[in-house]
Amino acid sequence: MPRWVPLVGGVLGSTTCGLLLYAFSVFIKPLRAEFGWSATEVGLAYAIAVLVFGLMTFPAGKLSDRFGPRPVVVIGGAIVGIGFFLTSTIKTPFELYLYYGLIAGFGGGLVYLPPIATAPKWWPDRRALATGLTVVGLGLGSFIMGPLATSMINTFGGALPVFRYVGIAMFFMAIIAGLCLSNPPPGYKPAGWNPPAPKAGAPKAGRDYTFGETIRTVQFWMLYLAYFCGSFAGLMVIGVIAAHGINEMTKEAAALAGVAVSALPEEVTSAIAMQAALATSTLNAANAIVRVLIGAIADKAGVRICFLVTFVLQVAAMALLFPVGKTLFLLCIIAIIIGWNYGALFTLFPSACLQYFGPTAQGSNYGLLFTSWGIAGFVSNLIAGQMFDKFGTYAMSFTIGAVFVAIGVVVLALTKPPRRLAA
Repeated sequence: MPRWVPLVGGVLGSTTCGLLLYAFSVFIKPLRAEFGWSATEVGLAYAIAVLVFGLMTFPAGKLSDRFGPRPVVVIGGAIVGIGFFLTSTIKTPFELYLYYGLIAGFGGGLVYLPPIATAPKWWPDRRALATGLTVVGLGLGSFIMGPLATSMINTFGGALPVFRYVGIAMFFMAIIAGLCLSNPPPGYKPAGWNPPAPKAGAPKAGRDYTFGETIRTVQFWMLYLAYFCGSFAGLMVIGVIAAHGINEMTKEAAALAGVAVSALPEEVTSAIAMQAALATSTLNAANAIVRVLIGAIADKAGVRICFLVTFVLQVAAMALLFPVGKTLFLLCIIAIIIGWNYGALFTLFPSACLQYFGPTAQGSNYGLLFTSWGIAGFVSNLIAGQMFDKFGTYAMSFTIGAVFVAIGVVVLALTKPPRRLAA
């Protein structure tokens, strides 16, 4: 198999996952309008999907290590497509949670992890870059789904037909992705490439860590905590940045006009909503682009340096996010920085896991590591809603997010590669 084929599988698989997760906000308003549900009722479906998606990556990794990536992704692709399709038939919030949150989230978790564990094995000379290419589709999927779903909602007059037709597309995309995946033969290396000679004084090469050995290292759980901290802030912002922009820009427009927010003309509030949506688009753009670029940068500068720079920048961006909310240009600038730093996580953490513990159990190792993302997404979205209900703004939510990322900076600064194991 040509080694570019698993990269194609990775892009298709992660794009499917991007369609599933990163554009759900476009469905919130039409679902509320059609069924009369509260924002909390609709939003809970997304929180459940993120949690289930994240938790499923661990068994997906174990299954991929045992049976290979192809059957895991093919089965997951069928499940995610069926779950998304069934969402078009919902009549109650419970059905939304079951079909979208549980079934589609379950299938998405099976699809996402195996390509990340597989593609770098074909590219030992460009591991971080290969990882970035396999996850670029998450951002790409949000680009496709946002305008596509909005256009279809306007055409059909509701959200449910979108789930039907996009679910069919996701079904075939993910299955094709699975068919592109297989592990390289033992001892594989690209033609003309040899592993670089160890530097003078470097420890001798040893064997890879098993999964059981990996989870007994302090370094693994430090990476787990850092992944949670970075994901907590990123997923919180993705879920509320448009609402934050609308809230703050509307208050600013009312103050300048000398009227109450409720007295603003509809054309003004509609224009503000479109402006706030631009912040989401810029965040998703940076989220997609960085996944490839950071891989190339990490291959040159090193994963550790990239970790520390992105996390420090994220602390500053989270601290600035609330005060810039009333100004579209500044909000978009901060959104780009946050999207860049958040997207980098999905290349840097699997690369670090591979570097620390070796490729042998990468599916299981990174599968467990990625569960921190699902837990962070569930917790952060609940906290953001509660803080807004209590204070009427997202200031406290963003402050909490900045604190978590700052903890991540400290954890990563203290984390060193584990010792090599004797062969």
